Parts: sequence; C-alpha cells; structure tokens
Amino acid sequence: MKRLLILICALLLPAVAAAATVKVAEIRGGISPASAAYFLRALDDAQRARADLLVLRLDTPGGLDAAMREMIQGLLASPVPVATWVAPAGARAASAGTYLLYASHVAAMAPGTNLGAATPVAIGIGGEPPGAKSPEDKAAPPRSGAMEKKAVHDAAAYIRGLAQLRGRNAEWAERAVREAESLTAEEAHAQGVIDFVAADLDELLRQADGRTVKLAVGETTLALAGAAIVAVGPNWQERLLMAVANPNVALILMMLGIYGLLFEFYTPGFGVAGIVGAICLLVGLYALAMLPINAVGALLILLGIALMVTEAFMPSFGAFGIGGVVAFVAGTLMLVDGDTPGMEISLAFVVPLAATSALLLGGVGAFALRSRRRPVVAGAEAMVGESVVALENIAAEGWVWAHGERWHARSAAPMAQGARARIRAVDGLTLIVETEDKGDAS
Repeated sequence: MKRLLILICALLLPAVAAAATVKVAEIRGGISPASAAYFLRALDDAQRARADLLVLRLDTPGGLDAAMREMIQGLLASPVPVATWVAPAGARAASAGTYLLYASHVAAMAPGTNLGAATPVAIGIGGEPPGAKSPEDKAAPPRSGAMEKKAVHDAAAYIRGLAQLRGRNAEWAERAVREAESLTAEEAHAQGVIDFVAADLDELLRQADGRTVKLAVGETTLALAGAAIVAVGPNWQERLLMAVANPNVALILMMLGIYGLLFEFYTPGFGVAGIVGAICLLVGLYALAMLPINAVGALLILLGIALMVTEAFMPSFGAFGIGGVVAFVAGTLMLVDGDTPGMEISLAFVVPLAATSALLLGGVGAFALRSRRRPVVAGAEAMVGESVVALENIAAEGWVWAHGERWHARSAAPMAQGARARIRAVDGLTLIVETEDKGDAS
C-alpha cells in the first residue's frame, strides 16, 4: 500500500508542478477606451481562471488619460498579479505606458525598448497669459497656462504615488512627467525604474518566479515554474472598437455615411446607399465620441460638407465648393488634438480624402452644367413645335391626337378631320395649335 501511494504521488507531482497558469494579453497602439475594455476583460478572465499571473505585452505611444486611469484602477484592485512587459525589441511604453509600467506588480522590458516622455498633453488651444515680460521671464522657458500646470502637477503626484506603492524610482518618474525624460531598457533597470530586462516570455517568467508582490488582498509569492501559458485575445467587439477608435477610420466612416445619405437623396431607389450610409455615420459618431474631439474642428467639417452639398444643389461656379473643401481640410486637421499620442489624423490621409471630395463635387457640377445645355425632353416645354392630327372637324376647339394620346386643342383657324397642325403653346390641359398649311392655297 505504501509503495502504491508513493507511485501515485510520483505521477501527480508533474501535474501539480504544471498547475500554474499564466494569461498573456497584448496591447499595441494608442491607449483608448477600447484597449481599456480589453485589458479589464483580460483581468477578469485571469481572476475567474485563478491564474497565477497576467502578462501584459505592451507597445504604445501613449493615449487618453481617462482610459489609462481606468486600466490602472483595475490593475491596483486586481487579486491576480500583473506583469507589464514592454516588447518586442523596438517597442516603447511612452506617456500612458510609463504609468502602466509603474503601476504593475512586475515591470519588465525587452532589450532595445524605451519608456518615458510622460508629460500630460493639454487638449485644446492654450497659450501664455497676456502681459509684458521682464528680462528674467524672457530668458526663462515659456510659462504654461494654469490648466496645464494643474495637469502636470496632478500627473506628477499620480506617478509618484505609483512609484512609492511599488518601491520604484519616484524621482525619475517625476522627471519623466515634468521634463519628458526617457530611458532605454538597460538604463531603466540600472536606475530602479523596472524590475528586470527580459528578452522573451520564458525569460520573463523565469526571472519573475519566486518574487513577492503586494496585491490589494495581501502579499503573494509568484510560483511560475512550468506554468501553462494561455493567450487572451480581444473579442470581436473589442477588435471593432479598437479599429473605429482610430481617428482616420472614424473619419472614413463619417464620410462614407454622409456620401451614402447624399447619394440616396439624389437618386432615391432601393435604399441600400441610405442604409449603409446611416450605419457608417452612426458608427463614426460613436467612434468620435471616444476621442478627444476639438469642437472647432468638428464644426468646420460640418460647414465644409454643408458648403459642398450647397454647391451640388445650387452651382455657384465653384465658390461654395472650394470653400467647402478648404473648411473640410482645416476641420479634419483640427478634429483630434494632434499632440495626443496615438490619436493623430494623418495628413497623408486627409489630402487624398479632400481631393476625392473635390473630384466628386466637380463631377456633380459638370453633370449639372451639361444638363443645362441639353434640350428639354419632358414636360409641356418638350411638346411645343410637335405635330398633331385632328380627330374631328374643328371650328375653334376640338380633339387632336398628340404624343399617343387624345388632347383637347384650340385653333385660330378651322381644321378638317385628319388635318395636321403644330403645337405653339400649352395652356394647362389644352394645346394651342396652328395649322401647317394655312398659307398654301394652291
């Protein structure tokens, strides 16, 4: 019996040793509400699976402050340890990524990566207060506005608190905020900003194994030897949100929506263009609602579209159209604050979009001018000058055959049945005709 128990224990020991589970999530690009939702779901998934560690592979230029703080709040309250790893080589954890590194239970970077430049960016139009400058003021760096100072002080206190919580270099953290300093992976390790440098995931787990970390529920020691690695990818909803959270994609959706609705108004039919346009417009508006939108830029875009539509309906020899294109380009460049990391609208994208809009506008104008030169093909004006045949003897008024229909006609001269005449005018539902042979007596 004793030998049997020893044999069972020997068989179970490998399973027990491999019982540790490590979840791996990955964020690339700007920190947005979509990436925050994905990270929080990965945290919840790790908690439900009772994972021993959640590894966040990070490569970001920064992003929105609100989304970053939401992620950090979830991380600080998590009962599962989180290791943020800046990877692969060439990746960065700038701005918001630096805060995430400082907040994590384990902070690691791959060789050839960097972090820092964590100064908060003011969204909107700023400037210095008015007033004359003294010589000392002119020699000093430009002063920021009160709101920018408040944002910098708040961010510095926030990252300093995270550094003190995790026992990391608080002095450099504050310089990263106030002076936008950056470090390489090796420099960050040497200055106590991160815990270690790891070239791959296996090395990360090997170095993290045995470390004691402080969680919201107390301290725990990481036991990661032989851990099973499980990837946690974004679901379709998060992928969709990440895609539309890109300002360039949001702008494309907005334009598709507007063009679809305009096409539906111009040529009413099956409604496909209108339905697709309405869906694109609503998704685009939802995407813009997640971004730091400049109100002046949004109004300029709307003004530009309104002017282009006006040019299409009331051709003004290009005045409305050119003004609309200029307003549209200016609005797109101002739509999203250009200094917000990962939230820029590319000029290489705006120019082709504006050119396409101008070409469409020019095409509509060309069709309108061409249609003005064409002869009238419908309505009362198109009947003037056409031939009619009298269906009866007409003294002053009677019935004639015109355009394949019976028409009531009025003639100044008598007409015999079968005689031909020309339409000179249309008075309501009565044709004013004139006989063709009135001057021919021979």
